[in-house]
Amino acid sequence: MQLRALMYFDELVRTNSMRAAAENLNVAPTAISRQIENLEHYFGAPLVERSNRGIKLTAAGELLAARAGKTLRELEHVQQLIDDLEGLKRGKVVIYANGATVANLLAPVLAQFSLKYPKLRFEVAITSARQAIDALANAEADLVVTLFAPKMPGVKVRLRSEITYDLIVAASHSAAALKEISVKEIADLPLALPDKNFGARQAFEEQFAREKLELDPVFVTGSLEMLKELVLREAAVTFLPALTVQREVELGLLAAVPIAGGKGVHTAIELCVAPDRQLSFAAARLVDFIEAFMQGAEAAKTRRKKNSV
Repeated sequence: MQLRALMYFDELVRTNSMRAAAENLNVAPTAISRQIENLEHYFGAPLVERSNRGIKLTAAGELLAARAGKTLRELEHVQQLIDDLEGLKRGKVVIYANGATVANLLAPVLAQFSLKYPKLRFEVAITSARQAIDALANAEADLVVTLFAPKMPGVKVRLRSEITYDLIVAASHSAAALKEISVKEIADLPLALPDKNFGARQAFEEQFAREKLELDPVFVTGSLEMLKELVLREAAVTFLPALTVQREVELGLLAAVPIAGGKGVHTAIELCVAPDRQLSFAAARLVDFIEAFMQGAEAAKTRRKKNSV
């Protein structure tokens, strides 16, 4: 069985069309058909059923499809490892993250890392925690970064760092000058929050319930950018980790106000890898870089607290 045949079959499964697969691979449709026939001869079973409406996988085809993609991705990973042995500083890192907040935490890290290693390429997918873990198990992701994720088998946590949600307000807001603010005081402010599908929102609900307060946001949205825009326009305040608005804080546009009594929502940001896969040069360096970045951010936060006392 040739590797090319598996590649052609995988593209056919992905596109569900002989013509589309041929166009993507820049070959004739007959070449796709011939390679599928080679696979069917090799396995001794039909893999696809052809009709005017396209192709449909047989039971044997479904079985092969479930494994062919992972096999090809593993071979691509091996190629990256071989490149590493030859000292070639190139490759791609695929990162799955759950939630827009995580993406915003990753953006400054990836920006800095890319400047240091300009030949590397990055792909970031924003999904649910479950989809991210599944991608890791199927060799679709090199790294997974999660917030408010349940404990799940089949992953190895390489890095865990706690982050705290502060009250984020416009720099011109009266609360911006406060060293801290109570949950009761926040309840009187117009809030912009993510919807109830987000782990952060569920944590805010529990936080207010413990204080016997009603959480009644004026704005509800799944967009982090919308939350920030509403705060910038002084229409609302919101809860976010200070790291996600670090640029706006440094520019004097926003302010992050800690919740009094240490009652801000705390959660762990976890960077996970597959326990049975060796990281490529690119992925391993990125893990180290993220760890250093998070440690630096935590040290900076500690210094700010000391200076404000």
